[in-house]
Formats: sequence, structure tokens, C-alpha cells
Amino acid sequence: MDEQEVQDLAKYRLEQSKENLEEAETLFKVNKYKGASNRAYYSIFHAVKAVLALEQTDFKKHSSVIAYFNKNYISTNIFSRDLGKRVSEARFLREKSDYVDFYIVTKDECKTQIETAKLMIENAEKYINKKLNK
Repeated sequence: MDEQEVQDLAKYRLEQSKENLEEAETLFKVNKYKGASNRAYYSIFHAVKAVLALEQTDFKKHSSVIAYFNKNYISTNIFSRDLGKRVSEARFLREKSDYVDFYIVTKDECKTQIETAKLMIENAEKYINKKLNK
């Protein structure tokens, strides 16, 4: 990929993240917490992938994306440890919600997912803009 394609991919993934967040907020307003939580997680995930796009790194598995992000961006203090913890918790909640029979996402859990998505987007956007405006 050339530099422009890399930038376009990062921006595209960030836009996907924002769309997922809008979907989460819409579902939250009508008390659809499972769906809202899922969309909030994907908002977080796409924001992380937007960051990774700048270095042309990608993985097939969600766990690999999050592990790489934690190792290369959280452990190195590019992003805060609190954000890393929240991203990991979001992934765990999404997996419980999607794969554990009878698990019901609470309103508070969902609200936290949405707040984490907003925080991840904000941080990813700052990071990407800083990298693109060297």
C-alpha cells in the first residue's frame, strides 16, 4: 500500500468506528442493551484497527488485534493503561454477551461500553491526526 492508501484506510476505519457508535447510541435509547453493547464494542475495535492501519498491521482474530494494541500502544504509554484496561473489558463483555447463553447485558454495562467507545475514538483520532500532520 502506498502512503495515501494507508491514510485512507485509517480514516475509513475511524469513520466505521463513529458509525458503530451512532448505532450503539440509537439502540441504547430504545433499551436494546445487547445490540448497543455489541455496536459499541465494534466501535472500539474499528478505532483500534484505524490506529494499526497506519503501520499496515492487521490480524484476523479480535484477540490478536487487542493483544497487539496492548503490547505496542498501551505498554509503551502511547495510550493510557486505563484505556487499555477498558478496551480489554469491552472485548470480554462482548464475548460474554455473544457467546454465553442467558447472559444479559445491563444498562450500566452498556453505558460503560459506549463511554469506552467515545474515549477510544477520541484518542485514536488525536493519534491519527498527529501522525498524518507530522
